[in-house]
Amino acid sequence: MNRNERILCHIAFSTIINDTFAISEYHHMNEIGEKLRALFQRIPRRHTADNVKEMYSILDAYEDVLKEMETDDRYEKQVGRFFEALEPIRSTIKKSNDNKASKKAKDILFDEASSALKDTMEEAMQL
Repeated sequence: MNRNERILCHIAFSTIINDTFAISEYHHMNEIGEKLRALFQRIPRRHTADNVKEMYSILDAYEDVLKEMETDDRYEKQVGRFFEALEPIRSTIKKSNDNKASKKAKDILFDEASSALKDTMEEAMQL
């Protein structure tokens, strides 16, 4: 193999390696997007005791996805604001489950928390 053939082989090999890593990064991004979409689809609309539990479960899973995103250099600096949104949402869900609150107040608070979670997830999916 002459020098030019070796250079061409090296270029081809480098391109294959780069493309493989690009596919791997794309797959990881796509996997995160799929997780976010699946969680988004699970967000309940109405206040019930089971839906409150489901919201907490979704929030925990969402936090895990955010932690996964935080380990990625592309998202690392952008993910912090999404973590900040979690506690107010949890607090609103907790208020919506207060025995002293009226059914209407519970519905309003739950809807507020649900909407806030949807908003933050939609934003995260745009990254």
